[in-house]
Amino acid sequence: MNVHLVGPIGLTDPTRPSGGNVYDVRLAGALRSRGHDVVLHETTTGGLSSVLSALPDGAVAVVDGLVCSAAPDALAYERDRLALVALVHLPIGLAVAGSTPRRAPEARALAAVHAVVCTSRWTRDWLATAYDLPAVQLHVVVPGADKSPLAEGSPAGDRLLSVGAITPIKGHDVLVSALALVADLRWTWSLVGASVDASHATSLWSALCDAGLDDRVTLAGALTGHDLAAAYAGADLLVLPSRHETYGIVASEALARGIPVLATDVGGVREALGASSRGATPGLLVPSSDPVALAASLRDWLTTDSLRARLRSLAAERRAALDGWDVAAAAVEKVLTDVTRSPAGHERGAPPAPTRAGPRTNPGSSSSS
Repeated sequence: MNVHLVGPIGLTDPTRPSGGNVYDVRLAGALRSRGHDVVLHETTTGGLSSVLSALPDGAVAVVDGLVCSAAPDALAYERDRLALVALVHLPIGLAVAGSTPRRAPEARALAAVHAVVCTSRWTRDWLATAYDLPAVQLHVVVPGADKSPLAEGSPAGDRLLSVGAITPIKGHDVLVSALALVADLRWTWSLVGASVDASHATSLWSALCDAGLDDRVTLAGALTGHDLAAAYAGADLLVLPSRHETYGIVASEALARGIPVLATDVGGVREALGASSRGATPGLLVPSSDPVALAASLRDWLTTDSLRARLRSLAAERRAALDGWDVAAAAVEKVLTDVTRSPAGHERGAPPAPTRAGPRTNPGSSSSS
């Protein structure tokens, strides 16, 4: 099968890693391993129409939600000609820190595609409720995980790690406040992530300096490959203080190394953490935006040997149960096969595509603002 995966600008840029970009690139590689010809395209919402119009009739296009959710006209225009699948990591209709929800264009965009792949059950349920989408259109394909050697872990468990872009939604400022409350204990914190919000990053560092914590913190920037693997290998606990996560791929990356996770109980994070055969969580969950609760859990972790031992055992058990990217690719492959075999167009209940008579013209991006 020939598959065109359309993602945002910077999709393959190692200096701009994100959970969504990792998912898209790893999925493409896993589909190739299954014998499919996958072409990656990078574009903006405004450029989606040009990318789609250049594809041959009948082509399969998997379009990242960051590109397509605000471009319903471009999708509707090509609906009768292409097999269109939206890949939704973070719905743009969500009200999250640092962004304005845009439900109207996303509702129209998801109604115009033939299938929607969601990266968590939480996202599927949110989309189904928010936009009244039929269950048959929504498919859950969680990220895969590469099982890596078990992290050795230090006896004190004091090496804390966070991985994620430095933006308000990731809640690193909440963690800084929590760390100030446990300054009497021994710990170090490494923050791996690109500074995509310069003013927020500056405020974060100022807060660290004001609290006298800057000498215990490493801002490592964006890391990939061996450097990222080394950061995980040297960690005792992954701290994910996000204000929102639709899944939390970094939690899977940590658990794939047997590293427990301390996270906020938001969105699909529980789903990413999973549970042991006895239903126990391989980590600790706290409310979002609550530095006192976060500090209390950090204190418990840092001062209780039995807690660290129990959570490390649970994380190792969870590691054994994680599926790889081959499983994710097989699930997406089934979605794409079903889409190409099913009748397109009006039978699916979506709005009719614009008339295609006459010269092809770009439908524009007026609805993407």
